[in-house]
Amino acid sequence: MEQVNVLGHTDGVLKIALSGDIDLGNAEAFYAEVNTAYSVAPADILFDCEGLNFIDSTTLGTFVKILKEVKANGHTLRLCNLQPKIKKLFLICSLDSLMEIA
Repeated sequence: MEQVNVLGHTDGVLKIALSGDIDLGNAEAFYAEVNTAYSVAPADILFDCEGLNFIDSTTLGTFVKILKEVKANGHTLRLCNLQPKIKKLFLICSLDSLMEIA
């Protein structure tokens, strides 16, 4: 899946670059790839969203699902380099109060 590029662990943080569109059609594959990378070595997760062009409500729900699992293990989830239109979705849904959005 080209939308998810696991960059690896650096300083206790699992870095994952996202690109393209993530929506109903591939949200489960997105979740599976992130979950696999996280389960190998649980750590804080940093999503670099610079190349991410589109998400839908299914994807927002998937981020929340990932957040719940990460938080249950004492880790954090951060998103950086969001396109303004995508960042707006997170703000409208008040997800910025649950996860760090830089």
